[in-house]
Amino acid sequence: MDALLALKPFLTQLVLPAASGPLLMAALMAWAWRRSVSRRQLSIHLPMTGGVLACAGLWLLSCPAVALWLSVHALPQVSPTTPEVLRQTQVQAIVVLGGGVEHLSPEYGGPNLPPDSMARLLYGMHLAQATPLPLAYSGGVGWGGQQGQTPEAQVAAQVLARWHGPALRWQEDQSRDTQENARMTAQLLQRDGITHVALVTHAWHMPRSVRQFEAAGLQVTPAPMGYIHSDMHPVLQWLPHAQALRDSGWLIKEWLGLRLT
Repeated sequence: MDALLALKPFLTQLVLPAASGPLLMAALMAWAWRRSVSRRQLSIHLPMTGGVLACAGLWLLSCPAVALWLSVHALPQVSPTTPEVLRQTQVQAIVVLGGGVEHLSPEYGGPNLPPDSMARLLYGMHLAQATPLPLAYSGGVGWGGQQGQTPEAQVAAQVLARWHGPALRWQEDQSRDTQENARMTAQLLQRDGITHVALVTHAWHMPRSVRQFEAAGLQVTPAPMGYIHSDMHPVLQWLPHAQALRDSGWLIKEWLGLRLT
């Protein structure tokens, strides 16, 4: 089973727009070439059509306007929360979900959190300081991680110490994906009588994360951050942007994840 799960990062990358578009185009061209050779005629209409469609798809998925539309219509919507809401709903702990780790950050001379993980940790720290509630971080070494890599939760603890922020009361550092995040974090917290948590992750990742954590036996109050938005002029939102392609890829991945889990 682990051998199959180890393929997850490869399969995920292949279905995301940056890879699936060129792969689809290449497949169509190969099929058209083989078909034309077998009929002793060379036709370029089908590969040209496939190329145009692949380019058009990549263009659209690279537009901020399309990423914004997908963020609203492809996934269930989750409202932001506040420290006051967490206090009123009697949340017992704040859980920050990991989003990856930089194995070697040259400027720090060791491992560090990349921007997405750092943003989650910053928001979790904000909620922990404003409530105040104990803080947990869930993240080990993902399926695509390198051997010998420092678990993400340990890196998060180092970052908080560097910032003189609140210490992590719980470090879940064995999980490799969201499902394991939920199961292992629940086991860790429930031993200390924690059953109701505020869950911190990106808004587009929240629906699937809540489903997994509730299935693991925890009551969850979503604490989303990192909403997809654009401050560009509406016309400029229809021009390709690298960040928009990345956002569209994450949204498609989460849409598929909700239907496959």
